[in-house]
Order: sequence, then C-alpha cells, then structure tokens
Amino acid sequence: MREPLLASPSDLDSVPDRPAVFLLWAGEGRPYLARTALLRRRLRRLLAESDRASRLLNLRGVVERIEYWLTGSQLESALLHLQLAQKHFPDDWQRIVRLRPPAFVRVTLDNPFPRTMVTTRLGRGLFFGPFATRAAAEQFNNEVLDLFQVRRCEENLQPSPSHPGCIYGEMNRCLRPCQAAVTPDEYRHEVDRLEQCFRTGGASLLDPAEQARDRASTEMQFEEAGRLHQRCARIAEVQTAAGPLARSLDQLAGVAVLPSAHPEAIQLWFLIGGCWQPPQLLWLSEIAGAGQSMDRRLRDIVASLKPAGKPNPEHLALLTRWYTSTWRDGEWLAMEWPGKIPYRKLVNAIARVAYHKS
Repeated sequence: MREPLLASPSDLDSVPDRPAVFLLWAGEGRPYLARTALLRRRLRRLLAESDRASRLLNLRGVVERIEYWLTGSQLESALLHLQLAQKHFPDDWQRIVRLRPPAFVRVTLDNPFPRTMVTTRLGRGLFFGPFATRAAAEQFNNEVLDLFQVRRCEENLQPSPSHPGCIYGEMNRCLRPCQAAVTPDEYRHEVDRLEQCFRTGGASLLDPAEQARDRASTEMQFEEAGRLHQRCARIAEVQTAAGPLARSLDQLAGVAVLPSAHPEAIQLWFLIGGCWQPPQLLWLSEIAGAGQSMDRRLRDIVASLKPAGKPNPEHLALLTRWYTSTWRDGEWLAMEWPGKIPYRKLVNAIARVAYHKS
C-alpha cells in the first residue's frame, strides 16, 4: 500500500475534488474510514459548521488529521478500502466493507462418491466459479449435471442393491452408486470426466463431440451427425451459462486494465490464483511507443509476479462485484496462468483504456 497524502481540517481548499479513500483521525481511538467520488465535497460536508437540526454525521472539532489516497477506478477504491478496513478494524472490517461472497460449484472430491454442491465457502475439493448469484450457480450446476451421470442426492451413501434409488437413476441420468450398480472406480471415472470438463472450460466434452459429428457427417451417417450436433449445441449452451468469469478456482487468472489516479499512467491489476497482486503502473509515454518495447515491458511485469498461496474470498468478491456492475471501469482480460498470456490482446486493451483516459 502506498503512503497516504496528508491534509489539515482547516485547509480543505488544498484537497482535490477527485475519487479517493480517506481516513479521519481524532486525538484518540480508531479513525473514520470512507471512500468517495468527490473528496473535497465529502470532507466539507463532514467538517462543516454543525446544524443542530441535521441528522447527518458531523465531525467538526473532532478531526485532527486527514489521510487520503487518490484512486483512478472503482476497483482500486474497493481494494484499498478493504485493505484499510482490515488494518484499522481487524475485528469489525466485514461490517464496514459489506461484501457479498460469490457462489461456486464445488465437487466434493474427498467423498468416496463425489457430488456437486453450490456454496459460498471455500475449502477442500474442486471449485468452479465465481458466479454473481447463488441462483446463477445453481442453474449452471443443474445444466452441467445433465451432461453427466453424477449423483445429485445429498446423502452419505452406503451402497446396497436394496437402496430405493431415485428418479434420476430410473431415467438413466445417474450411475446409481447408491444401488451398487457400478463399482466405486467406475463412478469415479465419471467424476473425473466432470472434473476435466471444469478444468478445460468444457473443451474436454466439446472437442470429442465435434470430431465425432464431423466424422459421422463424412461417413454420411446423417442421423448420428444430427444427434451429435445437438449435443455440441447443448454443451456450448452450458459453457455460455457459466459466464465469462467462471473457471476452475486454481486456474482463475486475469488482468484488470484500469485508469490510474496519476494523469499520465494506467494500472494493471493481475489476479492469480484468486488473489489480486499489487498494481503495476504503465506510463502513457510507454504506451505511445507501443510495439516491441511494450511487449517486452509486459513480459517483464508478468515474470516479476509472485502468486499468493490460498485464494482470497474478499478479492474474489470484489472481482465479481466489479465485473458484473453497471459502473465497471476499465477492461478485464482472462488468461491461463502461467502458460498462455494473451499479450496482443493485453496491448490492445491497454491502448483502449489509455485512449479513453486521454
């Protein structure tokens, strides 16, 4: 976190009227933390002469020092606000930031007979997401299970031929491990197919289906080709239902290209393994001479990144809220870390954000 700028409550004219996150310090106790789109206007409202009839918060005569950080984007403001809340309010920061955790589809790989479930809590197993709402995650979960024969029941199975089973087993949409219709290894193989689908974004299903369709068409088996074409279309629909952010959590990576508080720069915020990295500053003078030099600069930046350990739930919540909002500023570019970085797309996104900034 960069150092704050300082201001006196008696000299608000020197404070810029720009987006910022700020702390108001009294002589003792914890500070007042907030973020705003117009810093000077907000401070004047908080520190103006008190009107006894007003119910608005007034801190005139209490505040001794002002610390503030100018920000260039909504995402930067939210991340900085989160950092300051966790630093100065370690026991109460959740109430201050008021983040809604995103939903994930979890595969319970530690279960002898794995199943999927929708959750907002991270833990063991394979997680696929994030989804903006629980309803979106549940819809995707239902649709993706239609492509497999993985169980949907929630019970802890004790396989037995006398188990009554369920409607999905009768419809041949479940392998019926509850009735010992398959061995644990056979059921696990189906779960492995589901896991591969999540890890490849559906490609492990779509590619073989398209190849089989084309082969059937070449061999003039048109009825089979038509059936496979419908399956390809269904797989593509499920891929679309996942949304643009959803990935296997251990593969979730991308970069947000954002305006900077500095008038002559933009920021790159990399998300790797579910954690935001410290921002990287790019000067417009560098962007103006884009080409091989820009490509080299970006490769050096990527090489310097050091992924954090565990995914950060708050960082994922901020990504989801920013990306799905109507006030999103900047651009998001998903990527495969560390193997496939789309440098050409990244250069183009940087140029677009720089153009709008200028």
